[in-house]
Amino acid sequence: MSATPIHKAELAGLYFLHAMALGMWLVPLSTVLDAHGFAAIKPFAFAASAVAAFVSPLIFGALADRQVPPARVLRGLAVATALAMALAATAIKLRWPAAAVLALIQLHALCSAPTFSLSSTIILAGLQDTRREFGPIRAMATLGWMAGCWLVSALGADASALAGYAGAVVWLALAGFTYLLPAVRLPPPVGRWTWTQRLGLDALTLLRHHDHRVVYVMVALFAVPIAAFYPYTPPHLRDLGLVRTSAWMTLGQITEVLAMFLLARLFTAWRLKWIFTAGLAFGVARFALCALDGRGWILAGVTLHGASFTLVIITAQIYLDARVDPAWRARAQALMTLLTSGVGYLAGYLANGWWFAVNTHAGVTRWPVFWAGLAAAMTAVLVYFVTVYRGVGTGFLRAPAGRAGTAAGERGPSR
Repeated sequence: MSATPIHKAELAGLYFLHAMALGMWLVPLSTVLDAHGFAAIKPFAFAASAVAAFVSPLIFGALADRQVPPARVLRGLAVATALAMALAATAIKLRWPAAAVLALIQLHALCSAPTFSLSSTIILAGLQDTRREFGPIRAMATLGWMAGCWLVSALGADASALAGYAGAVVWLALAGFTYLLPAVRLPPPVGRWTWTQRLGLDALTLLRHHDHRVVYVMVALFAVPIAAFYPYTPPHLRDLGLVRTSAWMTLGQITEVLAMFLLARLFTAWRLKWIFTAGLAFGVARFALCALDGRGWILAGVTLHGASFTLVIITAQIYLDARVDPAWRARAQALMTLLTSGVGYLAGYLANGWWFAVNTHAGVTRWPVFWAGLAAAMTAVLVYFVTVYRGVGTGFLRAPAGRAGTAAGERGPSR
């Protein structure tokens, strides 16, 4: 039995508002920092979310798995994120010292880092057939992200702290919306809750399973080159004479939505390995197109971003929901957040910042070389996954009903 239409509308609304709030900060941040004289701290500002992902997601994921309803945890974090975002926007607008701006951006990141995995946990727990139902609902997050970017551009806030203030309002709206969400039934805590469990570190046992480990490592490596997408695509667009960069960046969400609606059919027709492989191949093509250094080529690359993201990251989320025991869902999603937004993005923001500096002289960037290097990095990730991932059979089947799962979180065959 699937989720009721009312519950589906609530779950879709959650993703829409949440992604709208996230997009209104992340997409214009690069341009806002440049416009207020903070270009030098840009790699560290984006790395703040990665630093936060090492701490927040596993702790709050463990809390949501064991003690507090996920909607209540999300509500408190949404309010805290709104306040931190407003403070960070004020610091940027008033041109406070760079250290203070970075500190407030880091505070915002600590509050927001666990939130999307919590929303995913709430939504996945409310669905009965994730391979059929999750794609269209997840597409609402993409539409919310697009709406947030359009709103920023419509307000003329692509380079203004107003983007942060508007995003803070949406975070408060999200906090209020959590009161409408259906209750998520949590399994009762078993035994004594150790500090390892309090910190969410027991989620690392999921890595004992070979294919789980390969998927986790693959998405972490995938995050390294794509960490360059939002910090460096808008400047390239501006160099090519394209304004309203926040709106142009939403081209990627078009293919993201299309891919999400196709996921159910792909899970039936393709082996999971080839879905991931297609996403990685799109990632290679995206950076190769950007390396051609023309308006049409870079817009084509931006458009491919959505399909690549969906076939890798969203497929990984569904993989974890289908293969991991329900009692571990929040921690499984949180571990993925740590490895992508934490390990992958931190390495990516810092390495890509260095790579950008290497290819920039006297204010002029060698964009073809910059993007070609990222295409090579994504090719390496593709080769790793195709070589190491095992998988068996065809199709995408859930574990038999009633199966308990193992301590390592395995549910059914990995495909």
